[in-house]
Amino acid sequence: MSYDLINVETAMKITKEEVVDNYKKYINPSLAKMLGLLNFDKQFVKANGVRVWDSEGNEYLDFLGGYGALNLGHNPPEVHEALEKVKEMPNLLQASMGTMASVAARNLSKLTPGKLTHTFFSNSGTEAVEGAIKLARIASGKKKIIYCKNSFHGKSMGSLSITGREKYQKLFKPLVPETESVPFGDVKSLEEKFKEGDIAGFIVEPIQGEGGINLPPDGYFKKVRELCDEYGVYLILDEIQTGFGRTGKIFACEHEGIVPDIMCLAKSLGGGVMPIGAYTTTEEIWSKAYGSMDKALLHTSTFGGNTLATAAAIAAMEQIVEQKLSQQAAEKGEYFINRLKELADKYDLIKEVRGRGLMIGIEFKQPESGLLDKISQGMVSKFSHEYLGSMVAGALYNDYRIITAYTLNNPNVIRMEPPLIVTREEIDTVIGALEDIFSKNKGLFGFTVNSAKKVLSGFFKK
Repeated sequence: MSYDLINVETAMKITKEEVVDNYKKYINPSLAKMLGLLNFDKQFVKANGVRVWDSEGNEYLDFLGGYGALNLGHNPPEVHEALEKVKEMPNLLQASMGTMASVAARNLSKLTPGKLTHTFFSNSGTEAVEGAIKLARIASGKKKIIYCKNSFHGKSMGSLSITGREKYQKLFKPLVPETESVPFGDVKSLEEKFKEGDIAGFIVEPIQGEGGINLPPDGYFKKVRELCDEYGVYLILDEIQTGFGRTGKIFACEHEGIVPDIMCLAKSLGGGVMPIGAYTTTEEIWSKAYGSMDKALLHTSTFGGNTLATAAAIAAMEQIVEQKLSQQAAEKGEYFINRLKELADKYDLIKEVRGRGLMIGIEFKQPESGLLDKISQGMVSKFSHEYLGSMVAGALYNDYRIITAYTLNNPNVIRMEPPLIVTREEIDTVIGALEDIFSKNKGLFGFTVNSAKKVLSGFFKK
């Protein structure tokens, strides 16, 4: 019997049109349509460092950086070399203890702050969050998990239940029970919630990534740490996007000198090459949760901690330290933010520039409703709110070959999260492109109208 399968060698030769057709037939037709409308349906065939190339030979700067997964850049050679070294070792052998997993966990304990010593390896960020929820509940004997509005922790069922955007939750209800939200950065609301009791953990991002690169008020996390200690609540920090140097420290919690009880990690832990997530915690919490033989296997993963993934993690952590990437992120991030703020002073399209290190958001203003809104029955305002950020990202992508994207919970914000190895010259290229975009359009109104025309034109062409 013939199954008409395509091998890897042949797959590397298929055209962009064939890729689009495969997505429409076998993956996600609506996604293919959406990417096509924005001309985001390029076929990329090569990547190195901050740069990628499409099938037509065009070179792009990647300032999206895998949503924080590419701190070392595309295809870091040291990570690929590590994979080559372990290629003859068993990758999956459950009736044993993995050599590379043991070293990766040991090294992670040296890198993380405080007494975070015990690690569980998973395959992704959302799995790390799922494990952290279970850990907090079993170790504490309590039920409730408190999270922040506008947060993002993943889309699997438990993580979705503590992700603070109704759009992602509403069609999947009922969600996991005993999960409640509070405003991000609001200590008073958090304490009121803690007073209700039966709270296992409070999960929070040091900086809200998908929420729009939102920074907490100064001193917020020190007060959170104090409240968690006072009320016996485990503090779970989601450092999946902020970790491994992104914000100018190896972990973002170091900016306020606090240590969580549980830390969730992923993205750049795999060096941008292998999928790997993890949560890490203290010996005391681990012992309460899984510290007996009858509990040791209550939470497991077939692929979690496999040899290839943990070897990549070992190499990635080594390079983050050796290349002083957190220091690079701090210095380059300060330069980038200052340059962006200079643009904000010149152009009314920019509402605010905010961020820390090389985790930066640019939020755009909304146009005041007027005559065009009345004629269009509010469509101009709706378009601006939903798509203005994507239109700026689209202009950077299609006209200047710079890759970025809007944040999932706030589509009016585009993110700048390039690999931490980015150069100042590459940053200047992005600044120049943004200045060109803003200067060519007659203010906020002009950009909104021109962007709307492009989307409508793309719609009819498709």
